[in-house]
Amino acid sequence: MQVSSLNEVKIYSLSCGKSLPEWLSDRKKRALQKKDVDVRRRIELIQDFEMPTVCTTIKVSKDGQYILATGTYKPRVRCYDTYQLSLKFERCLDSEVVTFDILSDDYSKIVFLHNDRYIEFHSQQGFYYKTRIPKFGRDFSYHYPSCDLYFVGASSEVYRLNLEQGRYLNPLQTDAAENNVCDINSEHGLFATGTVEGRVECWDPRTRNRVGLLDCALSSVTADSEINSIPTISALKFNGALTMAVGTSTGQGKIFTSLEPEHDINDVCLYPNSGMLLTANETPKMGIYYIPVLGPAPRWCSFLDNLTEELEENPESTVYDDYKFVTRKDLENLGLTHLIGSPFLRAYMHGFFMDIRLYHKVKLMVNPFAYEEYRKDKIRQKIEETRAQRVQLKKLPKVNKELALKLIEEEEEKQKSMWKKKVKNLPNILTDDRFKVMFENPDFQVDEESEEFRLLNPLVSKISEKRKKKLRLLEQQERHEQEDEEEPEGKPSDAESSESSDDEKDWVEEVRKQRRLLHQEEKRKRQEQVKEDQQTVLKPQFYEIKAGEEFRSFKDSATKQKLMNKTLEDRLKLEARNGTLNVSDTTVGSKQLTFTLKRSEQQKKQQEAEKLHRQERKKLRRSAGHLKSKHKRGRPFH
Repeated sequence: MQVSSLNEVKIYSLSCGKSLPEWLSDRKKRALQKKDVDVRRRIELIQDFEMPTVCTTIKVSKDGQYILATGTYKPRVRCYDTYQLSLKFERCLDSEVVTFDILSDDYSKIVFLHNDRYIEFHSQQGFYYKTRIPKFGRDFSYHYPSCDLYFVGASSEVYRLNLEQGRYLNPLQTDAAENNVCDINSEHGLFATGTVEGRVECWDPRTRNRVGLLDCALSSVTADSEINSIPTISALKFNGALTMAVGTSTGQGKIFTSLEPEHDINDVCLYPNSGMLLTANETPKMGIYYIPVLGPAPRWCSFLDNLTEELEENPESTVYDDYKFVTRKDLENLGLTHLIGSPFLRAYMHGFFMDIRLYHKVKLMVNPFAYEEYRKDKIRQKIEETRAQRVQLKKLPKVNKELALKLIEEEEEKQKSMWKKKVKNLPNILTDDRFKVMFENPDFQVDEESEEFRLLNPLVSKISEKRKKKLRLLEQQERHEQEDEEEPEGKPSDAESSESSDDEKDWVEEVRKQRRLLHQEEKRKRQEQVKEDQQTVLKPQFYEIKAGEEFRSFKDSATKQKLMNKTLEDRLKLEARNGTLNVSDTTVGSKQLTFTLKRSEQQKKQQEAEKLHRQERKKLRRSAGHLKSKHKRGRPFH
């Protein structure tokens, strides 16, 4: 994928690279991909996106699914499905196509304007109808409200073909000798045509009268313009209800960016709501360009956004890295004005591109003392590097000065280690905007006397003492600088190095020491609290009960808390025994809730069944005892 940049606008060419012939076998294609780097790195966004010889026009359907292109030889139209990323169908035509338009949302209704004055209509199945216009046509537009096709060309008349009635209507008579392009505003239906005299005529299709005239050629020509002919209107397009873009044959206008393919461009099409640009060129291969500034990638190739983001993180050489852009004044200084018009200089905008190697050679010949200037620059850089290694006064923030000093020391140690071995360069908190409030707002001040800080940093005492001394030294230097307005000399580092030669205590011992100190501080605080409690004299406090409220002791609240842990049934039984279930008046508006334990129908039936079962058992037991007594007496058993 080739990348170019102009006016800080990145352009990614997705069609660069070699294309493999269709008649090659898969084995030969794989062999070519292994050998040729260009073939391996190419991006084939849509399969077979090319014409046999030349591509003339290219357009996208309104739903964005189909891309249609016309070309030669033989004259043909090809339709590509973006969902399948391949060719959908191909139709051959009788003559070459000047331009075409898609009337439906998909490819089912297409109108072709041929170079032999024929207008050809195609449906989804293929060819539908053909008719002819009196003069050679150059462009046409479709007016949806009236179903009229407006054709402009090598005539002063604008021909109208009504598709509903199937016949030609009276043409519009313009003041121009010929008309090049036309367009219809989709918002209010205004018809505009661009003439060879450099004018834009606007017509109202409802009244068939001209409502406006713009002389673009006269307004575009200024004192600084260098033109050899009248700027004719070569492009015309509406954008919204009140905006219209006009292009002239002389190329006047402010340049946003530009494309310079190897072959001439016949037609350009911008994919709707995206940054993808499709071009029809004087070559079999059609161009695909992606400009992220214009918009995102289409949905069917959304991976281009991730691909371009990776290229932004790892920039590679662009198209113009091997060339030097020079102006005419630069050429005069180098004495190369005689090369203008030769292959060594390529005209571009207000200057020229020349080979960077030729530029360096000529500059060395023109300025023989360039080596001396280079040598002086190198010496100056070495002196600045040695100055940077000296002791410098550090400007510390107002908040968290010790933390800032600690981070500065760590940064210096990291810089020293980077000279010895390659270390990954991590971002510094001091230079990160996300943490700048930490050194500005006093609410973020680190409390070194807190328990958490002392336990998490048991060895911070020794280092903090050294850092505090250094901090006091820096503050003193800042004070002297403000008073004397001179840079003071810092304290020699030998004193600090001698002080840092003390033995550091063990981690466990320091932790134990900090814990003992914390326990002592807590014990002292408790003793002071006890003394304060003893000295204070408690006085009785009286509270007034409001009207309608009852006094309840703390016992009532305790029993109430115990009752809350019991079930509702237990609480109701307890209140029924105590006689407190029915209350005549309460503090909540004389409202009460009375709960009565009722048995369900199922429980009643079950109890009745049990009662009947017990009665039957009693009867059976009585009858059995009566029979037993008769048997003992010797009575006959019936």
